[in-house]
Amino acid sequence: MYIADLHIHSKYSRATSRDCDTAHLDFWARRKGIALLGTGDFTHPAWREELRANLTEAESGLYTLREDLRLPDSVKDAGAPRFVLSAEISSIYKKNGRVRKVHNCILMPSLEAAETLSQRLEAIGNIHSDGRPILGLDSKDLLEITLEACPDAIFIPAHIWTPHFALFGAFSGFDTMEECFEDLTPYIHAVETGLSSDPPMNWRVSALDRLTLVSNSDAHSPAKLGREANLIDAELSYPALKRAIETGEGFAGTLEFFPEEGKYHLDGHRNCGVCLTPAETQRLGGKCPVCGKKLTIGVEHRVEVLADRPVGFLPEGRKPFEQLVPLPEVIAASTGASAFGKQATALYERLLETIGPEFYLLREAPAEEIEAQAGLCVAEGIRRLRVGKVERKPGFDGEYGVIRLFDPDELTQLKGQMAMFGLPAAIRTPVKKRETLAVRARGPAASAAANSPAESLNREQMQAVLADGPAVAVKAGPGTGKTKTLVAKIAHLVEACGVKPEEITAVTFTNQAAAEMRERLQARLGRKGVRGMVIGTFHAICLSLLKSAGVNRRLLSEQDEVDLAAAFLAERDERKSPRAFLQ
Repeated sequence: MYIADLHIHSKYSRATSRDCDTAHLDFWARRKGIALLGTGDFTHPAWREELRANLTEAESGLYTLREDLRLPDSVKDAGAPRFVLSAEISSIYKKNGRVRKVHNCILMPSLEAAETLSQRLEAIGNIHSDGRPILGLDSKDLLEITLEACPDAIFIPAHIWTPHFALFGAFSGFDTMEECFEDLTPYIHAVETGLSSDPPMNWRVSALDRLTLVSNSDAHSPAKLGREANLIDAELSYPALKRAIETGEGFAGTLEFFPEEGKYHLDGHRNCGVCLTPAETQRLGGKCPVCGKKLTIGVEHRVEVLADRPVGFLPEGRKPFEQLVPLPEVIAASTGASAFGKQATALYERLLETIGPEFYLLREAPAEEIEAQAGLCVAEGIRRLRVGKVERKPGFDGEYGVIRLFDPDELTQLKGQMAMFGLPAAIRTPVKKRETLAVRARGPAASAAANSPAESLNREQMQAVLADGPAVAVKAGPGTGKTKTLVAKIAHLVEACGVKPEEITAVTFTNQAAAEMRERLQARLGRKGVRGMVIGTFHAICLSLLKSAGVNRRLLSEQDEVDLAAAFLAERDERKSPRAFLQ
């Protein structure tokens, strides 16, 4: 099975990155784990010449980048992607008394076939000024010309629900496939659902049952490749791809945006900051409640208009799908960093190098491998993504929506756990020898150099006490003043930083150290000053939490362990020492 993203754009399309060239597209496909990538824009003569010069033939109907042009990378287990000739055509024309604006995606089995179609289209309109040409050509006529130029072409109406430029668009589309393509409708075998809808929304429209629902990124920059894609369970070749798309045989499903993240999911008016559900729009008569102008009707509303099935309907023969968020955005949501800042980028690169391509990381990589490289928060963010545990703020009127994996309080709490037990992002302050002592204040402690702790501390101890990083690891051996430093740190947080005692948890390795810490803090802060603090060993604190939650358990003694192991081995008639088994 492989991943295919069939609808993208080159540097010759308007509003695209200059990095949309063959080398960078190949580079980012490897990083993402995309095995088959559309070239985009084959109708543009300059891009077609670049493709002819830079690609070599691979499997039937597919191409690969010349090895001497390949950009170096360090992605683990990345394979060389294949390219298939693809293009998007914008048709603007008048039909049945209305102006129609429809985008269609076309796949071709060879550069020669792409050349033939492009020459036909050049006789009709300007294909030189934009990689996605705008032609005054009826979609039905475009389909007929395409099939005449190459009967093996694949013709797919693009992002069919987008309000302004799509087959079913609210402002310039049609209500039925037949109204658009007339007697050539049987030659349409698939539709692209677009970023603002997902398969369950399309399942509500019975007219789409006979069609394959494909998903592609429509990427305008290489980093956006694969934000939606297809899963193909067939050999890597154009004939097998065509069969999968047109018959469903070998089409294994799609990888999806969360539709709420799409920028036309709900109704609204961006200039006024108004976002509305279809029901709210209907109550307002389609007018913005702020300025009174016409609202932009979103995809969910348009689906509601054309749907003949209820929400949640599951048709027979439906294909599975997975909803994902790009890995840089997961890292950002899980760490509080910017998705394209230095911290998130460095972590992204390390994950690709040590574990594998982005789709493997998001979908398959073991959580413990991710946690070992990226920490608890990122591993938990990916786990939540895989099970769909996300918060969704819908997009509207050209404004992208927001998908949240954590609320701020959750992220703060998880960061605290990560700092306490994993320390992958800790600020490490070297003191002496090797033994770790971790301190965690759960409050909003700010740095305060004034009111230094009264106890006599050396320079390294004072550095640890006054450090204001979110996590500080102090490595120190026996007799170096660990308990004294920890007591001074806690006192500093309370006295100088305004942290409440009940916001502090202090964990030690032994009951004796916990008792000593409490005693010293009481001497320093008084009994009232220590009230509410959680001080103890890891096991004692966890046992207390269990008891406070009504879970009564006793600690397992060493003899209890041996007895349980002996019983377990006896049940299975295994001749092994219980102690050896435990070890």
